[in-house]
Amino acid sequence: MPTNLYLVRHAHSTYNHDEQGRPLSERGLKDAQLVTDILKLENIDYVISSPYKRAIQTVGGIASWLHNEVMIEENFKERKLAGVPVENFNEAIIKVWDNPEFAWESGESNVVAQKRGVQITLEILKKYEGKNVAIGTHGNIMVLIMNYFNAEFDFSFWQELEMPDIYKLTFEKTQLVEVKQIWRQYN
Repeated sequence: MPTNLYLVRHAHSTYNHDEQGRPLSERGLKDAQLVTDILKLENIDYVISSPYKRAIQTVGGIASWLHNEVMIEENFKERKLAGVPVENFNEAIIKVWDNPEFAWESGESNVVAQKRGVQITLEILKKYEGKNVAIGTHGNIMVLIMNYFNAEFDFSFWQELEMPDIYKLTFEKTQLVEVKQIWRQYN
């Protein structure tokens, strides 16, 4: 029996330096309702999220509809790029993708972030085998997880992600068998 993980990149939020507490913008809140409407059609069994407010808000509607709590999972939080805000985000992000073992000061390399994301993904695949699980997360960590299972999900793929975005990953045990973007399918 396949397990489906719905990786949900959070909706739009207004940028500020409060990485964990930053909420969705007005547009993001409207899009989060669309995420809920889409996921209602997908027979979701469980809802898990990064501890960051914008991710929780993006998947919170489907959890409420299911009369469930959003289960918080620390390891789905966004990769920490650096200990302090970087001067040029584009240059900083390109450097970590070009050199997966490189990390900015007090930040995570792609290798380190991917390891924590994949570890929790494998745990979820085992714990919720045969279920449909929605996971509220972030662009970089989402693509690093996907990249572990299929290298075609890379930096250029990350650049094309929408906000929000939803990818359905279908697994047999821990073997990825299909990836389908479902955000565009409904929009």
